[in-house]
Order: sequence, then structure tokens, then C-alpha cells
Amino acid sequence: MSDRPANPTAADGQRSLRDHIREKALSARTKFAGRIDRAAIFRLLEDRSLVRYPVGVRFDSEPLRRGEFACLEALGAHPSGGFCLFVHPLFEPVDEMLPLLIAYFIPSVNYGDVTTHVEAELFGSVLLGLDREEYYRLLCSASDSV
Repeated sequence: MSDRPANPTAADGQRSLRDHIREKALSARTKFAGRIDRAAIFRLLEDRSLVRYPVGVRFDSEPLRRGEFACLEALGAHPSGGFCLFVHPLFEPVDEMLPLLIAYFIPSVNYGDVTTHVEAELFGSVLLGLDREEYYRLLCSASDSV
């Protein structure tokens, strides 16, 4: 007998997605022994069991809108073509901030348009072992600094 309802609702789907995102973040955290630093976040981006499609990081503010610390752009019509994550150059030398900023975009790469800021904050906070409010506060601080 399955625990799933006979007719799943949108709320059931959202809960399932968030559970899966939490599991992926915990899996990544475990894989890197809880130490997600600059080197680890770049290795994580290369791991197709954790990040479904290729992601390159480029330190360039040109495509960013005012107040954005980073933005994700598809490199083709299908996600398998990969993505470029443009990160504000201000953060290139700030090793402790890069995992926070990059982690926020991983759910969008993995799950596409079904993700919102809620899933992005969930993934980042679980991956980095932070309270979700603290993670959000750090992201706001990053936005405020650009």
C-alpha cells in the first residue's frame, strides 16, 4: 500500500519537490563532509548526480540588473546545453560568499521553472548548514552590496 494520495494535488507536488531538494542538498553536504567552500562548490557543479546540467561561472556584471549579485542564463534551447552563472565581479575574491551565491541557483538548473526563491533558499540553507532566515539575510546583504 502506497502512502501517496490517489489524486495528488499541486501542494503534494510542491511538498515532494521540496523534499527532493532537501535530500539533494543533504546528499551534497554529506559528500563534502559538511565543508562547502569555494573549491567544493565548484566541484559540486561538476557532479552530475548533484547538478543535473553543466554550469559555468563567469564573473561579469554586464547581464545583471541593479541589485542582482548573480543571474543564470541558459546556453541553448534545452537545459542539456548548459548554463552560465554570471556572478558580480565584486564576489570573485570573496571565497566565503561564493558557495552561498552559487547554491541559490542550483535548484533552477536541476528543476527549471517550477522552482521559486523558496526552493532556492531551502537548497542553499540545507547545503550550507544554515538557518533559512540566516541564509536569506546573507543573500540580501550580498544584493545590498552591489
